[in-house]
Amino acid sequence: NPVTDPDATRPERVLSSRRLYEGRILNLRVDTVELPGGGEATREIVEHAEVAATVPLDDDGTVTLVRQYRLAVGQALLEVPAGLVHPGEPLLEAARRELEEETGLRAARLRHLVSFYVSPGFTDERVHLFLAQGLSQGRPQNAPDERIQVVRLPLRQALALVERGDVQDAKSVIGLLLAARETGLIVERRGTD
Repeated sequence: NPVTDPDATRPERVLSSRRLYEGRILNLRVDTVELPGGGEATREIVEHAEVAATVPLDDDGTVTLVRQYRLAVGQALLEVPAGLVHPGEPLLEAARRELEEETGLRAARLRHLVSFYVSPGFTDERVHLFLAQGLSQGRPQNAPDERIQVVRLPLRQALALVERGDVQDAKSVIGLLLAARETGLIVERRGTD
């Protein structure tokens, strides 16, 4: 019975692993595993560095986002500032670094909102989201291969963009909704079905 399968939470044992690709931001491997209830399966795994992302929120309720073209989806997306965590780099330092590199902003306060796996069926990529407040001007330092447009708008307007489907990046949707809850723009309802 799939609903009560006792093997559903038991670990799979890796029998063999082949590295197919090793890149700058991700690796691809194929694992053959022994299933807990018997039998074998193949798992395609994308290994990805951790990501630190921030929702930069001014005292007046203005949020700073970035717009950049994303080849994988063939369009420019509106996103919260984010980037890879370097090996050995503390998460807070990575969040501060990426915020300043992409937007030119510095945060006096960073508070962890949530960490989540992007799509654990095939990747170990994990995003750590922070609320950035007490903002001041720093110096943007985009990577040579990045073209970023900084977009400032009221958080309420950013939420409307989320609701219309104009913000399609998952970490940004999650971050903006959590920031709105933190500021009281979204009030949790209890007991309604």
